Amino acid sequence: MIPMMIGAAPFGVIFGTLVTSGPLSLWLGQFMSLAVFAGSAQFIAIGLIATHASFAVILATTLIVNLRHVLYSATLAPYVSHLPLRWRLVLGAVLTDEVFAVAWAHFRRHPPGDTVSPWHFLGSGISMYLNWQLWTAVGLLFGAAFPGLQSLGLDFAMVATFIAIVVPQLVALRYLAAAVTAGALAYFWQGWPYKLGLLGAVLAGVLVGVVLSRPRAAREASAPHDTPRKPPTVQRTAGAGQ
Repeated sequence: MIPMMIGAAPFGVIFGTLVTSGPLSLWLGQFMSLAVFAGSAQFIAIGLIATHASFAVILATTLIVNLRHVLYSATLAPYVSHLPLRWRLVLGAVLTDEVFAVAWAHFRRHPPGDTVSPWHFLGSGISMYLNWQLWTAVGLLFGAAFPGLQSLGLDFAMVATFIAIVVPQLVALRYLAAAVTAGALAYFWQGWPYKLGLLGAVLAGVLVGVVLSRPRAAREASAPHDTPRKPPTVQRTAGAGQ
């Protein structure tokens, strides 16, 4: 989790710096990190607020960008479905890209349905949450003194973090094809309004992954299942044991 936290640190500083140069007050910027806890959504919201966009546009755009969390939740659902609702609500609140990568790496060692402790997931989420608040505050405090921070290329640390999250997951052709499709289309469609190109790229990547996964699923469904053999029955003959 520590490498993920280090990668998110410059991102938090840049967000705090942007708040100091925008229309929001410092305490509202910190409150956004406390309540929203979603870096990409917060950056988009700050940009839209600066252009005086309506609340409906801000809400819809950030919702579209964060739809990927639905996929994250669906992936982790088999491992947390046994937990009470209050647990699942808390885990959902601290779920981010980095936390998903750490939690998925932990859960995938166990078959779905196994009772796995959620404390590893929760600890990762709380660590990232506190990390994000800290570096947002640093950006808010020092952003006014160093207004050129966002031009230093510190945001590349977040790009490197995402690369570290995605690349280890590309262990099969279907995963690689889905990632390449989504990445290429996101690049070519980045000019679409309200980040709709990003949403379309994600949907296209998911579609490619689903199509390429069908043959594998069909093979697994048609594969014969071994039935446990009964131990041989030992018959007692007349006079045995006498």
